[in-house]
Amino acid sequence: MKVLYDHQIFTIQIYGGISRYFIELMKKFENDNEVEYKLSLKYSNNYHLKELNRLIYKTFFESYSFKGKYRLLNLLNILNKKVSKKYISMGDYDIFHPTYYDPYFLDYIGRKPFVLTIYDMIHEIYPEMFSLKDETSKRKKLLVQKATKIIAVSENTKKDIIRFFSIDTNKIEVIYCGTLFDMNGSRNNKVDIDLPEKYILYVGNRGGYKNFNLFIKAIAPLLIKNNELKVVCVGGGKFKGIEEEKFKKLNIINKVFQYSVNDDILSHLYKKAIVFVFPSLYEGFGIPILEAFSCGCPVITSNTSSLPEVAGDAAIYFDPTNKLSISSSIQKVIYDSNLRNQLIYKGYQRVKEFTWEKTAEKTKKIYESIM
Repeated sequence: MKVLYDHQIFTIQIYGGISRYFIELMKKFENDNEVEYKLSLKYSNNYHLKELNRLIYKTFFESYSFKGKYRLLNLLNILNKKVSKKYISMGDYDIFHPTYYDPYFLDYIGRKPFVLTIYDMIHEIYPEMFSLKDETSKRKKLLVQKATKIIAVSENTKKDIIRFFSIDTNKIEVIYCGTLFDMNGSRNNKVDIDLPEKYILYVGNRGGYKNFNLFIKAIAPLLIKNNELKVVCVGGGKFKGIEEEKFKKLNIINKVFQYSVNDDILSHLYKKAIVFVFPSLYEGFGIPILEAFSCGCPVITSNTSSLPEVAGDAAIYFDPTNKLSISSSIQKVIYDSNLRNQLIYKGYQRVKEFTWEKTAEKTKKIYESIM
C-alpha cells in the first residue's frame, strides 16, 4: 500500500502538534513492510523532519535571520506545491493524505481516495479571532465534503465537525494522538538553563483562545504572595512589549520567564515543574497533557472541549473563564504534596492509553478500508 503525504504543514510549521502527528505516522510506517509512504516536499525548516530516515530535502536559511525572510515563505509554498502537484498527478500511490486544508490537489487527484485529518474546529468556534481574509474554515468545509474518510483526533472534535458541517457520522473515525516522551523523562543530561527552584509550567502559544492573559491575571496575586513561586513559559516566542507591560502592571515582571527549547529540554522542564497548567478555552486534542503525564508532572487544565476526554481522572479541572476557579485549583495542587503524588501516579496510568503505535495502526486500517 502506497501513501502520499504533501508539503503543506511542513512549509507552515517549524515546530507544532500537526507536523509532529504526521512525523510520527511516517516514522511508524518506516518499520511497516505493508506501507510505503512518500512526502512531496523539497524545502522545509521543520525541526521534526530530521527524525525521518528516508527523506531527502533542503532547508531554507535555517540558521540565519534576516529582514524579509518570512515573506519568502510564500515562495517556498509555491515551490513545494509545484512538487506536490507533480507527485499527485503521477498517481503512483493508493491513498493521498494532505497535511492541512489547502484544496489545491482536487484538480490533480482524479479518482484517488484521500483521507483528511481534522485537528480542531477553532476557526469555526472562534471566528472572531481570525482575519476576515482567513480561508481555513472555507477550505476545511470543502475538503470535509470531498474526503473519502475523515479522521478526528477526539470525540469532541468529531462532535464539532458534525455540528458545523453536517457530515454523516459514519464518515468520521476518531483516532487519538500519542506522545513523544516516555516515562524516563529527559534524554538530555545537559540542560543549560538556569531554572527557578519552584515554578508553574505553561507550554505553547499565548494568544487568543490559549487564554494565557486570564491565566496570568488569575495567578498574579499568588506569585506576589509566594516569593519562591515563578512561571516558566515554553514556546510562543519571546514576550512582546505589551505582555511585559502587563507583567509590570501586575507587579510580576521578575516572576515570569520564557524559553524556546527542543523536546529533550522540554521534557526536563516538565519533570522539574511543580505543576503544568493548560488554561486553553478550546483544544482539538491537547498533546501537552500527555507530555506532562509522561514526565511525572501534575496537570491542571480547563474543563472544556477535548481536555477532560484526554486527561480523564488524572487532572484537576477549572473553569477557564473564571479567575477564582483557576487560582483556587492551582493553589489546591501546589500546596498539597499528597494530591500532587496522586496526580502523578494517575498520569502515568492514563498516558499508557495513548501511543503513536495505536495511532498508526488505526490509521493504517482506515487506509486499507478505502483502497
